[in-house]
Amino acid sequence: MPFPRVSWFSSRCAATAAAVLALPMVLPDAALAQQWPVKPIRFIMPFAPGGGTDFVGRLISPKLSDALGQQVLVENRGGAGGNIGVELAAKSEPDGYTMVLGTIGNIAVNPALYGKLAVDPLRDLTPVSQTSVVLNVLVVHPSLPVKTVKDIIALAKKNPGKLTYGSSGMGAADHLAGELFNRIVGTELVHVPYKGGGPAMADLVGGNITLSFATMVSVLPHWKSGRLRPVAFTLPERTPLFPDIPTIGEAGVPGFAVTNWYGVFFPAKTPRPIIDRMNATVNAVLKMPDIIERHHGAGIVPTGSTPEAFDKFIRTESARFARLVKEANLKAE
Repeated sequence: MPFPRVSWFSSRCAATAAAVLALPMVLPDAALAQQWPVKPIRFIMPFAPGGGTDFVGRLISPKLSDALGQQVLVENRGGAGGNIGVELAAKSEPDGYTMVLGTIGNIAVNPALYGKLAVDPLRDLTPVSQTSVVLNVLVVHPSLPVKTVKDIIALAKKNPGKLTYGSSGMGAADHLAGELFNRIVGTELVHVPYKGGGPAMADLVGGNITLSFATMVSVLPHWKSGRLRPVAFTLPERTPLFPDIPTIGEAGVPGFAVTNWYGVFFPAKTPRPIIDRMNATVNAVLKMPDIIERHHGAGIVPTGSTPEAFDKFIRTESARFARLVKEANLKAE
């Protein structure tokens, strides 16, 4: 039996009907985006106060508030290597009123490191914009009799399992840097995780741990006061912001590099018009001269990006660190 012939007219009617049926789903998003925001926006920092995420979040939130006409309220929710804050954001309503400052650790590393998480950052969050590349530096307590990377390696090999390094949490950039350092040079630095960079710095200044691969923003006040000594950056190449400090790679560990980054995320299924408006606002704020100056003064480079470019970058980073976690047999403690 031949198939019934479908006329151009009936096809056109069907297409029109489908478009009309789709209107109720499209129009509310558009209307919401035009009105948004009509109330304060919660901006989750997934680490304790005093570290790099806290600095960036509290630096840009007043500017975002001014641009959007509603308060952007920073909320610190540290713990579990940043997973608690990420989960809280991912499970929030996708209405544009909750966002999180994600990092290399809790977005790209933790899914492989922890094995099974309550949420999948790639599935349950949507990227808005990268905000920053953060300078991490190998820093020691001044009582440690070392001045160079080679000094640290020699001391660590002479005292296996005796030197401790603090991090802002499992899977964070400072944790990964320590694990990569151990893997390349054959040392046994002992990892001590905290709920953020601030608490880790407090214990390092107090002499309770030996060293850290910390964000420069958390190190700077203690470096200037002489309570900590920076040794080398984790970057792949020397930064013009601090040209006198070498990289770990050039100071004795060829092939070593860990680049820390932050970015803004909404829950998945947040309407695209809201994502686009927040992206434009974040990128505009990051280009403000005073924001650039304060970032640079803290050892942070403001970046910005499109949602698509950030998403592609994150997926590449996730694949790269999944391999590192597997090869190094890393597991959440």
